Amino acid sequence: MESNQSFGSKVATAFKRLLITVALLGLAGVTLFLLSQENARTYTLEVRDGKLVILKGRMMPMGADPWRPPPELVDTYAPIDLKGTQPYGVLNVKYTDRDELDRALFGVLEGLAKPRVASDQPDELNDGLYYLRRADRLSGLSEEQKISLKTMKSDVAFYSARMKLEDAQRQIEEALSQLRISTESNNKHARSAYQMLTAIEPQAKAMIETLRKAVNALSAPAGQVPLEGAPRPDGSAPPPSPAPAPAPAPGAQAPEAPPGSQPAAVP
Repeated sequence: MESNQSFGSKVATAFKRLLITVALLGLAGVTLFLLSQENARTYTLEVRDGKLVILKGRMMPMGADPWRPPPELVDTYAPIDLKGTQPYGVLNVKYTDRDELDRALFGVLEGLAKPRVASDQPDELNDGLYYLRRADRLSGLSEEQKISLKTMKSDVAFYSARMKLEDAQRQIEEALSQLRISTESNNKHARSAYQMLTAIEPQAKAMIETLRKAVNALSAPAGQVPLEGAPRPDGSAPPPSPAPAPAPAPGAQAPEAPPGSQPAAVP
């Protein structure tokens, strides 16, 4: 009888231990699953080969792989060429949703776009426009970032318009030059070129001067004096420089000084 009770108590103890083990294993499994699920929702940023790459967490408690966004978001979250710069404050940080990721990416794109959209170099301006378009695709921006983006878009509209006006001026000048060359030749187009040049040259020259005024004078910052010889913003011509007084002829008497003036000291 005692042996049966001893055997029963041993079975009960073993069963309790088994239940505790199963409960612990189940709890550990649930914990690992929750950690994996949380990691799979996170994003991180990493620099690879000079480009900022987005990593997406694996379905494991840790680890991440390069993110493959859906087709409609491929252009938005493509690797960003850093142009030799190094981003600060965005690496080794876990972003729990796309809004946080968007705000971090905007900081990087803003730093790359701002100096380039204010450049007079076409290549630099084109790069700035590219970064600006990338920033404009991000949907999770803060209100402050939206204001900054709007300001950059306004600035780049001005610089882009000025560049197009400069291009238009150069193209009209080149077209007139080509027509003049054609009129001097002895080919079948000489007559047509002469007629075209006669018809458009006065208006084209006026347009060139108008474009030159817009680019060189009207686009100058407020308070800045336009370059010498450039027309004023109100359309008037700049005042002529005062002509220097003629030098006295050799042997001629120097003009008398006006009354009340002091004679110049003789060194």
